[in-house]
Amino acid sequence: MKSSMTLKKLMTTAIAAATLTLSTAQAASVYVATTAIVEHPALDSVRDGIKETLAENGYNDQNMKFTYESAQGNPAIAAQIARKMVGEAPDVVVGISTPSAQSLVSATRDIPVVFSAVTDPVSAKLISNYEAPGANVTGLSDKTPVAQHLDLVREFLPDMKKLGVPYNPGEPNAVAIVALLKEEAAKKGIEIVEAPTPKSSDVMMASQKLIGDVDAIYCPTDNTILTALESVVKVGIDGRIPVFSGDTGSVERGAVAALGFNYHDIGRQTGEVIVRILKGEKAGEIPARVATGSDLYVNTKMAQRMGVEIPQSVLDRATKVIQ
Repeated sequence: MKSSMTLKKLMTTAIAAATLTLSTAQAASVYVATTAIVEHPALDSVRDGIKETLAENGYNDQNMKFTYESAQGNPAIAAQIARKMVGEAPDVVVGISTPSAQSLVSATRDIPVVFSAVTDPVSAKLISNYEAPGANVTGLSDKTPVAQHLDLVREFLPDMKKLGVPYNPGEPNAVAIVALLKEEAAKKGIEIVEAPTPKSSDVMMASQKLIGDVDAIYCPTDNTILTALESVVKVGIDGRIPVFSGDTGSVERGAVAALGFNYHDIGRQTGEVIVRILKGEKAGEIPARVATGSDLYVNTKMAQRMGVEIPQSVLDRATKVIQ
């Protein structure tokens, strides 16, 4: 009798354990794997925006496995992360930034790939066109409105002739932005002075070479430059050269002004695309698009330290003024 009761108890325990295992497996019924080329405020905001939108649509820690890995600025590590993630067979893989998205697209033809914060997905060979991406890829571009950026700098410096641009020539999105800048600057009579910077450790030296040769410095949405933005800011202060950026997060870190996207909002818009895929739509049938919305940030303290006055016209339309 005792033996029978013990057996019954063991069976009950086994059934309970099996039920718990099944319940846990069902709880993590969705797996979204996310990676970025490097950690900095803009890309981190994209990740956070994605998670926020997923949570609002019912995907949370109880029913979703969400992972995030940074490649620490190394394309080789980005490729390793992509292969590892694809091997885990998630429902969706998300590449934040051009190098990470390219690594994921190279690693899989089957798992849906969503890119975000990619300047030019067509030139980066992620998709062939925006309206019908095809294959297993879609996403959000943060193509920089460079003409507006040049107009903003001109509001501060009406007589500007030369604009210095530090950038990583090995980063496709940065190369695309510089090409656009040169095209638009030529129309406005502005010369772009390039300061190639392959590594974040070279940013200060490259920026220092611009002192005395340019009227202002512009930092594009280049992951290498943004990672070492404080180096450019120091050069701006020491050389009394105003530093502008295409990333609004840079203004809180020392740039004078930036007209750019709210990257948290880009993350939220990216999250909406992921939700559509999780609900059954095919990635390649969802049109890729340029993210919407832009903010104007200014930093009054840094403007003073870099020897430039913020025009009232800029202050009047600024969405955030940092004292």
